[in-house]
Amino acid sequence: MSKKKWLTAGIAMLSVMTLAACSNGKSSESGAGKHVSMSATYSGPGKATTAGNNSTLKVAEVNDAPFTGISSPTLASNAEDTDAFNPGGSAQGTVDGLWNVGKNWKIVDGGLANQKIDRKAKTVTITLRKDAKWSNGAKVTAKDVEYPYEIIGNKDTTSQQYSSDFAAIKGMAAYHAGKAKTISGITFPDGQNGRTTVIHFSRMSPSMKYAGNSFVWTTVEPYEYFKGIPISKLAASSKVRKNPIFTGPYKLDKVVQGESTSWSPNKYYYGKKPQIKHITIQVVSSNNFVAAFKSKKFDFIAANSAHPSSQYTKIKALKDYGIAGSPALSYGYFGFNVGHMNAKTGLNVMDKNSKMGNKNLRQAMMYALNQDQVYKKFGNGVSWRANTLIPPAFKDVYDAKNTGFQYNMKKAKSLLDKAGYKKHGKWRTDPNGKKLTIYFGVMQSSAATESIYQNDLQQWHKLGLNVKMTGGKPMEMNSFYSTLQKPKQNKIDIFDAAWSTSSEPTPTQMYGVDAPFNMGHFATKKNTELLNSLNNNQAWNSSYRTKQYKKWQKYMNTEAAYAPDNFTLNWSPVNKRVKGYSAAADNNEFWSNLSLTAANPK
Repeated sequence: MSKKKWLTAGIAMLSVMTLAACSNGKSSESGAGKHVSMSATYSGPGKATTAGNNSTLKVAEVNDAPFTGISSPTLASNAEDTDAFNPGGSAQGTVDGLWNVGKNWKIVDGGLANQKIDRKAKTVTITLRKDAKWSNGAKVTAKDVEYPYEIIGNKDTTSQQYSSDFAAIKGMAAYHAGKAKTISGITFPDGQNGRTTVIHFSRMSPSMKYAGNSFVWTTVEPYEYFKGIPISKLAASSKVRKNPIFTGPYKLDKVVQGESTSWSPNKYYYGKKPQIKHITIQVVSSNNFVAAFKSKKFDFIAANSAHPSSQYTKIKALKDYGIAGSPALSYGYFGFNVGHMNAKTGLNVMDKNSKMGNKNLRQAMMYALNQDQVYKKFGNGVSWRANTLIPPAFKDVYDAKNTGFQYNMKKAKSLLDKAGYKKHGKWRTDPNGKKLTIYFGVMQSSAATESIYQNDLQQWHKLGLNVKMTGGKPMEMNSFYSTLQKPKQNKIDIFDAAWSTSSEPTPTQMYGVDAPFNMGHFATKKNTELLNSLNNNQAWNSSYRTKQYKKWQKYMNTEAAYAPDNFTLNWSPVNKRVKGYSAAADNNEFWSNLSLTAANPK
């Protein structure tokens, strides 16, 4: 979703886990293969001009479906919505973010608010700057800092962001269960209309030092503006979809539902005054985006766009564009449907008799994929086979030595033979001798990506498994995620999807027992134990935390309920009229730092 899925080369600070469209699906070489080297920054030649800055910056959102149109960072679950409303936030990939961050996403002073962690008192104090205002001129208040927690934790919410980590806030569990009307552990020393919010925890986490962690929410929500709208109906309200307000350098002028957003400078913005007078963000399909850039319809690509790496060489060849990018925090993955979510308890439950419940079957399907061989053709050095569920951008905790699922058809067949999936004619049956048909859910994408889906099917057919696409063809993105997000569904057995993660690697919000984003419903005691160990008291020791992260990556590959698909570089063409483009993590004024040397893309 939201994710994010947050990106080193596209998102300076992503606050949410968001769902993402698959950009190209796969890999150019193994995790140790050669990757393209590129800079996170680009600045065209010449000086910015008045005519240039008075014109319109044109940003492409490459996606094969309309964006949903949820402007609230707390309620949004698709990365495309974050892109569509991004100028409402100061950093690339963030809407209404609280923090400024350093090069490794560590929170630093100087943003919309500052943070103070007190491990002894088990508190986090958030202090808003004095000149913090919404784009309608209203003051940003302490209540606006607290309100996202109410939205996330409400038992009737449509937000997908809750996980057990939030239960570390005192009173959150009671509020989440509907047993309390307020969250007792969040207080206001100078009142709700003041500048200070204090969050009281039952336990502290080392992840709290970094933006996008799963304990301290990273954005604000306008409480007074939303006041009176039930949280269950907030995402559908006009104040979220048609007339939202923001804290960033730009205010929204117009939204064409699912297609585009238009922006002009926000006179109430506290930070650096934006230089460009107009911005448009427009959806363009993955099959048409190369032609659009050849005809100079756009200046660059939005942070979370699903632009296929198979087109990288064509984009690189364009004379009037530079290329900027670096390792992405997003990644592709395969998920297996192994259970359901209990609607009463909010917990994911594995079903003993699930079609995909046998881990030998899951492992076999992953070993049968010849990703290194096939996607050398499509990856172009900007996408490659992933080996774990932690992107290498998180170099301190990523396990580079894990081999992942290297192609091994012999091993795949042996796993199925030993587990009792025997061939009867063309196809294998399940261990009980019953007919086995597996449904593969994928999203509409570029021609290259869809040819890769066909390769996946071919490899599984070679394995003897009767795998078919759900509905016989790739699904529209919103329909795909709508199906997966149901508490219980039987239309998709295995799916290929992507995360835009936050800028802190804790995966509890994606794979935790109570995570709505855990759409395959994988839930074991061991997984919960390992996830909790990533942020327990011992985890303040970095070597211990790294060790536990690597244990979790190994465990998840062993269980294969979720399996790594691809890592990528997050890259974008940048037109030569653009100055000051930087996707570096510590560029806390992404939009305000941009300027233009000409009235139209060169």
